[in-house]
Amino acid sequence: MATTNGQWYPPEWPDRIRLLARGGLDPVTPRRAATVLLLRDGAEDGIAVHMLRRRASMAFAGGAFAYPGGSVDPRDERDVPWAGPSPEEWAGRLGVEPAAAQAIVCAAVRETFEEAGVLLAGPAPATVVADTTGPEWEADRAALVSHELSFGDFLERRGLLLRSDLLGGWARWITPEFEPRRYDTWFFVAALPEGQRTCDDSTEADLAVWTAPAEAAAGYDRGELLMMPPTIATLRSLVPFGSVAEALGAAGEQDLTPVLARVELVGEEIVLSWPGHEEFSKHLPFRLPGPPHIPATPGADA
Repeated sequence: MATTNGQWYPPEWPDRIRLLARGGLDPVTPRRAATVLLLRDGAEDGIAVHMLRRRASMAFAGGAFAYPGGSVDPRDERDVPWAGPSPEEWAGRLGVEPAAAQAIVCAAVRETFEEAGVLLAGPAPATVVADTTGPEWEADRAALVSHELSFGDFLERRGLLLRSDLLGGWARWITPEFEPRRYDTWFFVAALPEGQRTCDDSTEADLAVWTAPAEAAAGYDRGELLMMPPTIATLRSLVPFGSVAEALGAAGEQDLTPVLARVELVGEEIVLSWPGHEEFSKHLPFRLPGPPHIPATPGADA
């Protein structure tokens, strides 16, 4: 990856941005996605957040630190056993229709279980599973990851209710229009349920850590940790909170207006900015040395 102003960017960006500005690149429709900032109170003052380092082989953001999450599965729109705020209530918070809101919330809970082994569900509206370890749970996780099992069927078979009240909406970011893979991603916060622990075995990550937000942000600032703009932005937003309860209590006040990058061509430079997040502004050369590097746009199954 190339760098500018101490920040990274993929080498194909300048060429793709130029094509987009000249009408030669049709933006890919973003896929809906959800990710969860899983929190626990730290041993000292403050909180810790669970982060994964994506495998370098991953097509999107390989090598970058992120949170458990992923794309909405079409089956997430099916009816699922549910407790907490309804899809209609979540629709108002997320800015989408109820069916889409259900799918997004379902994806957030499903992906957290698939990637971190943490399940935000319980046998009753006020309870939560206390332990998700053991061969049977791991078999279910594997079946969900391989799409052999839908999340709704998984919950029904185990007699569980999805606990939508354990999530708090935190942010929404949309991948820039010039990217070949685009996601419309809702970020949620949630507390690690009592008795549960994260599993470090993920097909998409080679490292899992609990870290203080300020410590991880400092690692990013030193150039030691790779993160996408939404990740470091949401990470910094957690720094002021002294406890998980404080963070969860503030979720209802967070702005879920989508953050989408803006591009301007100014002289010999490409000026790239994210409204409200000045630290990510970049001034890129109009063209990098060498031939254009334009990877093929992936299909809908990417």
